[in-house]
Amino acid sequence: MEDAESSVLPPVPVPVGVVGEDDHDQDHDQDQESRQSAQLDAEAETEAERPQQKLLRLPLSRIKGLIKADPEVTLASQEAVFAIGKATELFVEVIAKDAYTFALQAKRKTIQRKDLDHAVDAADEFAFLEGTLE
Repeated sequence: MEDAESSVLPPVPVPVGVVGEDDHDQDHDQDQESRQSAQLDAEAETEAERPQQKLLRLPLSRIKGLIKADPEVTLASQEAVFAIGKATELFVEVIAKDAYTFALQAKRKTIQRKDLDHAVDAADEFAFLEGTLE
């Protein structure tokens, strides 16, 4: 019989660049995490570049034009234009819902001027509009 030392095979050298399965799985997981992180970063940059487009339905250029039409306003930041646009959207949404309620009470689906008049008269928050629709 041979010695135990002679029956043991010598270690096989691993070529450079070849990794074991465990190492490969870890590298694959890290690569996947890196790709996901890069994708999220790219999406965040894209959203940061155009947040107003997603969050606002009114065109910012029109809002900016209306602001510039006021002779007392000399400069308005992009954030101010966005805030005014968002406030306008919320205002229109609230008054339109109130006016629609009055249209439904009159068994109509179309909002008419008289529905807006009723909405303005019924809500204290619209008191500043009284007489403006005449």
